[in-house]
Amino acid sequence: MMTTALLRNICIVLFFTACSSAARNAGNRKSGNSATTQDKLTAAPAVDPQDSIAGKQPLSLLDLPQTEEGEIVLTNGFYEADFKSYCLQPGTPSPTARDAYLQAPIKGYRKEIVATILNNSRKKTWLPQRNIQLLLWSVVSGSSYNRLAPDVRNTASQLLSSQQIFELKGGVMGVVKTVASVLPDNPLAGTYRSMQQLFDAGNSSYEAFERIAVQRELSAITKPALKTDQWYKQDGGYFVRYFPASYQQVKIQVYVATPGADSLTKTGDVLLFNPAAMMAIPVNSNAQRLGIGAAVLNAVIKIIQVERSNPAPAKQPRSTGPKNGKAAS
Repeated sequence: MMTTALLRNICIVLFFTACSSAARNAGNRKSGNSATTQDKLTAAPAVDPQDSIAGKQPLSLLDLPQTEEGEIVLTNGFYEADFKSYCLQPGTPSPTARDAYLQAPIKGYRKEIVATILNNSRKKTWLPQRNIQLLLWSVVSGSSYNRLAPDVRNTASQLLSSQQIFELKGGVMGVVKTVASVLPDNPLAGTYRSMQQLFDAGNSSYEAFERIAVQRELSAITKPALKTDQWYKQDGGYFVRYFPASYQQVKIQVYVATPGADSLTKTGDVLLFNPAAMMAIPVNSNAQRLGIGAAVLNAVIKIIQVERSNPAPAKQPRSTGPKNGKAAS
């Protein structure tokens, strides 16, 4: 009897141990479905691009074809291009070669408007970078749109919809919600208030705004073990890394070695990369968060049509026949 009871207890322990292990494995599979910033920092790439590009010179990312929406159609290879970049976090240091960067979603106050400005600036390369930066600083700091200089408002009218400009003016009530009121515990709230006061004063030089928004001292390195030339794997299997020269310019390198990337015959084979859709964030310091805009150099862009996985249904022509359904005599 004692042996039977002992065996029964052992079986019960084994059963619950197996269930606990299965539950942990299921949880691990679930958390692995979406890559967070921390995942990117700790996960080792399945392929080490550094070995594959040894001794190779990068091709121009701008030589690849693009969709009408400005997405770059990637094919296998090693590419790079310099892009205009913008400070999205006033009150932090400009990046240097000490700062490691990776790709992250655009977040923060009025992120949809920020994303629209960056995305549309890629196509309108004639717009002054300084005006775009001033517009972004006014948006992220919650400053009054009506106090912007005329040339900055003109830039806004070319990058934003009338509805978005209406929102920046305060909407129906004409009330502007400042960042300081939305995020009262924000450690950068004092910087935002200083920028609001500068915008309200009017007729200030770009350098006056820059002195408030961009700290001139070096960033504080908090994770010295992180490499500045680290590649980060993206959805689709390709790799991206960033090398900021300052808050105004960043070099983006892309490495692609994905089966099917050279084929455009199937929707699933097409890899699309939109630099402006994401921002570059520091992962080892308190340096600037950067929005990505147009390429620094103008290039002849080849536009191609790319089949989408869920194309919009074609509109049916309006019937011109009799309403009663009878054929005309």
